Amino acid sequence: MSTELLPPVAPDVLADAVEQLSARLRKKLDAAISGCAGQASATADGTVEVHFGEDATVTLSPGPSGTVMNAEQAVCTCLLAPRCLHRAAVLGAAPIADGEGDAGGGDDSGTGKAAGSGTASDTGAGPEEPAPNTPAADVAATVVSPAALTAAQVLAATALWDAAAEALSAGVTAGGAVVQAELLRAAHTARLAGLPRAEAAALRVVRSLRAARERSEGQRLADLTGAFRELLAGTALLASGSADTDAAGSARRVYEQGGSLRVYGLCREPVLSATGYGGVTTHLVGSDGAGYTVSDVRPGGLARVKGAGSASVALGGAVLDHAGLARGGLRIVGATVSADGRLGAGRGVSATPLRGVDWSEEPAAALFTRPVQEAMAAVLADGAPEVGGPGRTAPSLLGCDVEVIGAAGDSVVVRVAGEGPLLRLRPAHPHPELPHAANLRRIAEHPGLALRVLGRPDLDRAATLRPLAVGPVPGASATLRLPDAWKGRADLGYDRLQGEHFPRETAGSADCGPVTAGPDPLAEAPLWRVRRLLETGVAGGRRAVAEAGRGTDAAWLSARLTRAELGVAAHLAQALTTEAGRRPRDTFGRLTDPSADAYARAWLASAVHLAAAERSLVAASWS
Repeated sequence: MSTELLPPVAPDVLADAVEQLSARLRKKLDAAISGCAGQASATADGTVEVHFGEDATVTLSPGPSGTVMNAEQAVCTCLLAPRCLHRAAVLGAAPIADGEGDAGGGDDSGTGKAAGSGTASDTGAGPEEPAPNTPAADVAATVVSPAALTAAQVLAATALWDAAAEALSAGVTAGGAVVQAELLRAAHTARLAGLPRAEAAALRVVRSLRAARERSEGQRLADLTGAFRELLAGTALLASGSADTDAAGSARRVYEQGGSLRVYGLCREPVLSATGYGGVTTHLVGSDGAGYTVSDVRPGGLARVKGAGSASVALGGAVLDHAGLARGGLRIVGATVSADGRLGAGRGVSATPLRGVDWSEEPAAALFTRPVQEAMAAVLADGAPEVGGPGRTAPSLLGCDVEVIGAAGDSVVVRVAGEGPLLRLRPAHPHPELPHAANLRRIAEHPGLALRVLGRPDLDRAATLRPLAVGPVPGASATLRLPDAWKGRADLGYDRLQGEHFPRETAGSADCGPVTAGPDPLAEAPLWRVRRLLETGVAGGRRAVAEAGRGTDAAWLSARLTRAELGVAAHLAQALTTEAGRRPRDTFGRLTDPSADAYARAWLASAVHLAAAERSLVAASWS
């Protein structure tokens, strides 16, 4: 569907428009939304018009922010307006505007803490959209993190749980505009009650539902499954009334005074979100070894990503650009720092450039001297404090010295120095216009190459690292030979490795036969069958899970899991299929329990257990 001209619409505006429709018109809404494709046209005064024949024209008049924020900004000329199908269809076809929450403690720049965390850019979904840099004093004044949940918040969370359970029960096939509107209504209520993290999770589910129904390029069913798990887990905790203060989240990122800091650049990371944001994040390390990030992420696509890599750093009047900061340093006075390590650009912040440090110098060297198993254990603990729970943070960066073995499919197989484990290097971002994949292909052509790698572990794949930057190994002969201007490192998302950067002794090495990536406990375990069952429920809804539980397939699944000593997974999968098929009816054939609550809880229990089991297997693969 082509909806590029349509401005974003606030969730509550869309929910109100759908709620005003009659039952007859609601049945026609999805078809009407599909018919809006290509009918939008922009006018000279900034409004957007969508024509439905000669008798009806819907006009959207976004405000100064570019978003339709109230019902008066969407009007139709037909006789049934504003309770007409035309108006609801156009609003349903428009992108969903962001809520005021940032997922509570999640990074609005696509970065995280420690020596940096980044976007989940393998899927192109990336981070939630960021708000512009705001002075620390202004941001700190807008914190919404209640000490204890109020009765209104518990009720709002309960309503959001009910809406999410119904959306899960419907699945992608039946999760049309009406189901999405109910979820948006509950999300809006959660925002008004002061639950921004729950609202952000609900918006992610709605966006993913839309993308799945439209069969958008890059949309993965696994992403929608994870979004449902996060939403249900978070709202279940909030609805119980026993959540801690962090579960509600905060409406704006909070910056605190950090005093004087000396930070040194590690690398740059391009940020390209599927929701229309692009830019760069520069990862830094402090003199005490703590990790920091400086981000420039704004609305824009690939051109914005490429330009931001060499754009000036908006931090305390510093004269460096992001390329210079990634290989240099800053002395910051009056620094403001968020909980996840992002540096703020408040009015009282001043910064002066410093000489950068090589990766072999402290404090950067500490990232590469730590044993990889120990570092990965810390990353797992830091990246997922509660497996399957709300507010999962992106993993910290991990550094290690490796020796290239060769290519295995789209991965580069390497061995950690010192007889360490085999790792798979995969592109940090799959976009073909970014040089991640091309650089890894060049590296794979040089088996025996000694390489120093800094990247983000993939917590969903066995022994997989997403490299952001590489450099030569000190003292090694067969290692990279980078230009002096690169200061001993290559940012794989911006710099392009050439043949002259590699030693001749590794070029054209003798064919050593097929390269194996080592054992993959995730692929070998029968847990993938549970994952397929959960994804079947997301795609086809409750009815599809009930069908999967009939016949010999369910018994075979249970037997395979039991033989693999995964009895809990077998029990939860059996409970899910049983609950999916439980539809008690009275003597007149009417459902006596139409609620999807029990089904959603059974699905969530199996999903959370699967996430924990897979995380354990990922941890084992790094040993």
